[in-house]
Amino acid sequence: MNFIWPGMLWLLLAVPALVAFYVLLLRRRKKGAVRFASLGVVQAALGPAQGLRRHLPPLLLLLALVALIVAIARPTATVTLPTEQRTIILAMDVSLSMRAADVEPTRLAAAQAAAKAFVADQPADVRIGIVTFAGTATIVQPPTRDKDELVAAIDRFQLQLHTAIGSGVIVALAALFPDEDISIEQVLFGSATGRERGRGLPAAGAPRTEKKPFTPVAAGSYPSGAIILLTDGRRTTGPDPLDAAKMAAQHGVRVYTVGFGTANGAMVGIEGMSIYMRFDEETLRSIAEITHGEYFYAGTAADLKKIYETLNAKLVMEKKGTEISMLFAALAALLSLVAGALSFLWFNRLP
Repeated sequence: MNFIWPGMLWLLLAVPALVAFYVLLLRRRKKGAVRFASLGVVQAALGPAQGLRRHLPPLLLLLALVALIVAIARPTATVTLPTEQRTIILAMDVSLSMRAADVEPTRLAAAQAAAKAFVADQPADVRIGIVTFAGTATIVQPPTRDKDELVAAIDRFQLQLHTAIGSGVIVALAALFPDEDISIEQVLFGSATGRERGRGLPAAGAPRTEKKPFTPVAAGSYPSGAIILLTDGRRTTGPDPLDAAKMAAQHGVRVYTVGFGTANGAMVGIEGMSIYMRFDEETLRSIAEITHGEYFYAGTAADLKKIYETLNAKLVMEKKGTEISMLFAALAALLSLVAGALSFLWFNRLP
């Protein structure tokens, strides 16, 4: 626990002084007390609980004072709260290597099962979009809260040639910001947009809509969305994944990368053929680092399931530093009320 105004804690030095004053007051009262011939008679009359009753209300008031001083110092604590990230894009590799059976029943089937479980665990107010990438990337399901549509989209995955990791990041980013003109061409050709690079020029005489210039933000600062990218291979085509990661970082979007399969390289059987396969762990780490995300490695279906569970907890709940002065102020008020109530109930007077 930290304090915004730690200097106010010096007020706690008053607590020992108050205790000393209370003890001194008790001694003075004892000197002026009525003398009895037998102390045992007094003790029997008062009972063992009378001493505790006498000192409990002042003790509660002292604790209330301590809590109030702590509240004045404005304490802060790291607490777990619901995150503001309410749109998550799953970018899934559907290259032919996902057909490999080194992860039972196949890499693709294991990835689909983990993705479905992730979707099922999301709160109702979280939107999920799905992007697949191989030689190119496609939004197979725009962000939605309809879990049936998401599961159906996952079941429709079709394997294709090549692996364009950079395209997967860019199209996932476009799914998060559909109102912006985000395209793969922006990375391949600089500032050129998809319309200028092959999607057709506007018709003659058509009104031109002026768009606000894009202003980059701090990496990882976008609170309303994130990308989870899973791949079992390395880039064979498309834009540089690190350039795509820089674009995501400029939008403040965190990219959580998952390397699936053989990180160190291995011979994998695909339809009777042995193929040496290895995914680019260094690039995946770099993507996560550039965007302030996190990298995970999954060598088995069980590993992948745990990673998605971890990501679910990370994206739905997050730790934040929060001021908790009101909790201590409320505790001080409660202790004061209890002290007053006990004193009035036992002694018919306030402490």
